[in-house]
Amino acid sequence: MEPTLTFFSGFGINDFWFLGEAAMRTMWISILSITLGTLFGVLFGWILYEGKLTAALTVAPVLDVFRSVPLIIQLVLFYNFAPIVGLNLDAFASGVAILTIYAAALVANVARGGIEAVDRSMRRASRSLGMTYWQDLRYVVLPIGGRAVFPAWVGVALGVMKDSALVSVLGYVELLKASQILITRTQEPFLILSIAGAFYFALSFPISRYAASLEKRWAQ
Repeated sequence: MEPTLTFFSGFGINDFWFLGEAAMRTMWISILSITLGTLFGVLFGWILYEGKLTAALTVAPVLDVFRSVPLIIQLVLFYNFAPIVGLNLDAFASGVAILTIYAAALVANVARGGIEAVDRSMRRASRSLGMTYWQDLRYVVLPIGGRAVFPAWVGVALGVMKDSALVSVLGYVELLKASQILITRTQEPFLILSIAGAFYFALSFPISRYAASLEKRWAQ
């Protein structure tokens, strides 16, 4: 039997690595969900801005449902309903799917706000210079509107990263689920939750600092 290094009653170095691996799984599911959710959210935000009445009657109510219904309910319902319609998804895939839609619903309003933040006179000026509609979006709306709503997007991204802990209800062993497993075995809740909190901080703090440095650079 190989010797193990134990820090506290029952908690050893292998348990620390177990939490570290779970933190990497948290980061992976968060990156996928935030990236896909941002892409879909920008698309939905554009639809909400350009669609006017049609979008208000179709897309907006669906997004409101995903923003309003607690995320844990969405996860459980989707995970149990997907096999009925022939989608045999594991906990990871189900978590990514719901977190992506949830993030997209939040980003949609952020994206619409970014488009609305660009003065119409500036957009008319770009069109008068010969830009197409899509060139106007790419070279005028995206840089100016993106900077205006960047802090709000960072808040959404950090929120989705923390909300990824709810995927544990599906059995996916991310950071919170791994903490619960170790607490049950070692009976060291304060120690384990402190370490888990440190991992969450290590994942979130660099994003906050990098976002702050970008905002300062843009302000110069």
